[in-house]
Amino acid sequence: MDTGYGFEFRYDRWCGWLLGTLGMGHRVSHVTVGSDALDVRMGWAFHARVPRDRIAHVVQVERPFIGWGVHGWRGRWLVNGSLQGVVAVEIDPPIRARVTFVPVRLRTLYLSLADPDAFEAALAER
Repeated sequence: MDTGYGFEFRYDRWCGWLLGTLGMGHRVSHVTVGSDALDVRMGWAFHARVPRDRIAHVVQVERPFIGWGVHGWRGRWLVNGSLQGVVAVEIDPPIRARVTFVPVRLRTLYLSLADPDAFEAALAER
């Protein structure tokens, strides 16, 4: 995969400090949109490489999310440091991702991003 476009997770001030001490902060987390895949990592807690041809839809969402870090169930995973700037990436067909080194099914990925508009634009480029 080429280096692509890099995007930062959005972290609330207190959450950035807390997740940083837990090994999931700015220095070890990234979201990269490459020509062939979307690569998402939040420290040791989450990693996914989503082929671009599997990304069905990307949209900014405002839902009542609860929690920070990495959590999910039944193919829907929230990877965040803030409850603001959340983008939903719909994946079809689902892929395998890793949560604390354990493989999980991923069909919807919610990400809190510092610049969700630029992220959407980067994924819209083909």
